[in-house]
Amino acid sequence: MTTIITYNINGIRASLKKGLDTWINTVKPDIICLQEIKAKPEQFDTTLFNNLGYECFINSAQKPGYSGVAIISKIKPRHIEYGCGIEKIDFEGRVIRADYDSFSVISVYFPSGSSGELRQAFKIEFLDLFYKYILGLKKKIPNLIISGDYNICHKAIDIHNPQRNKNTSGFLLEEREWISKFIASGFIDSFRYLNKEPHNYSWWSYRANARLKNLGWRIDYNMISDSLLPRLKRAIILSEARHSDHCPVLVEIAE
Repeated sequence: MTTIITYNINGIRASLKKGLDTWINTVKPDIICLQEIKAKPEQFDTTLFNNLGYECFINSAQKPGYSGVAIISKIKPRHIEYGCGIEKIDFEGRVIRADYDSFSVISVYFPSGSSGELRQAFKIEFLDLFYKYILGLKKKIPNLIISGDYNICHKAIDIHNPQRNKNTSGFLLEEREWISKFIASGFIDSFRYLNKEPHNYSWWSYRANARLKNLGWRIDYNMISDSLLPRLKRAIILSEARHSDHCPVLVEIAE
């Protein structure tokens, strides 16, 4: 069994101060996909993770203290691909891929459009570019696990107040339709496939005690290729972990 966790940690240095490494050593996942590391490789304390048995692979943004993704792995990858070959995405350090024997794992950090029209336009452009990139990649690597912060709630069940948020970035109709299109292209939302219950979220605003009241959004996903469905064993949201405004989301794949 291979256990994969995706976690937007909202800054590697901040999350380590909140005990991220201790938590990882307790849960002991095989592969961890991190987003929003907000650090250059030299600011990322790889020794901590090496001591726990993990190798670290980091793709930072050009802009300091911004974005960035990483894969931390106990299993040695056959190959690491830094970025996706699309300059405007790679400039912001949003994609990293690790190839293993029977599947590949991508850690991805989708843009947020909440800061204004320019970033929302970039988000929509990103969705189009990323979709085409994955369609091409899937022809070469059919077994993909695309883990990350998608910054989109797919359906009303995935957000605490769908009516009030219908015109909010992250729950806009065109964004939600993109998730539907992405799934239709040959992917499974692993958590929702195994869990149909409401009130399961992976991100909460820091405002108004949102987390305490569980007023959240489910925007972090482990999407798996249809071909991996027979190997899907478990998918859970680990909402008790509090190193960030997000929480980790776990998926287990049989060998």
